[in-house]
Amino acid sequence: MSEVIAIVNQKGGCAKTTTAVNLGVGLALAGKKVALIDADPQGSLTISLGYREPNQPKVTLATIMTTMINGEGIEPMEGILHHEEGVDIIPSDITLAGLEVSLSNVMSREMILKDYVNLIRERYDYILIDCMPSLGLLTINSLVAADSLIIPVQAAYLPVVGLQQLLQTVSMVRRRLNRDLQIRGILITMVDYRTNCARDISAKLKEAYEESIGVFETSIPASVRLVEASAEGSSIFIHDPSGKAAQAYQRLAEEVLSE
Repeated sequence: MSEVIAIVNQKGGCAKTTTAVNLGVGLALAGKKVALIDADPQGSLTISLGYREPNQPKVTLATIMTTMINGEGIEPMEGILHHEEGVDIIPSDITLAGLEVSLSNVMSREMILKDYVNLIRERYDYILIDCMPSLGLLTINSLVAADSLIIPVQAAYLPVVGLQQLLQTVSMVRRRLNRDLQIRGILITMVDYRTNCARDISAKLKEAYEESIGVFETSIPASVRLVEASAEGSSIFIHDPSGKAAQAYQRLAEEVLSE
């Protein structure tokens, strides 16, 4: 059975896209068939994997969802890009922002992405959705389409404060739109254990949420190598395979597979 995992946080700068890319490649390295859906109009995942040319690719998630809204036929694999590191990508660009505005007038507007995911999910072991940093209709679509979610949280004060709002939205989606949605856990990211603040916040997150929601044993270190990998259009497994960040994402992939 395939699993659709949304990687979501309404706060930017929490390594959400970085996690989508490197967890996806980590699962692919373990022999799994993986697709990455870029559900952010900024197209950060698409850019991070090397697709930077203007107006390219021509088929994006906005194109696909518009086709679904219009009730037109679609070839399930149309527009899917095949990255050299073994993952498939459904890319995104700024046109997705315009689609979110128009979604408000669409019948069953929360279900559009789920309908598309159902067309392709039998082809993959894992589909990871990189959500946009807000709690708008595109994020709701991602939560409805998902079986589970991972919440990356930076080890800093303000990102932790906003976590409760996200959990309230998840609870609403469970009650009204997707009763089977599960939270795999909170992933603590961008951790600098040399600072007392990062250590304290990590400990408090585990104390507050480990029993009720779950916190991954793996945490992701703050690393300039991760930034460099995104700039090169590759995963950390290509850019710095023996580094701490690559080891952390490998352990995260093993945690996901073990569950």
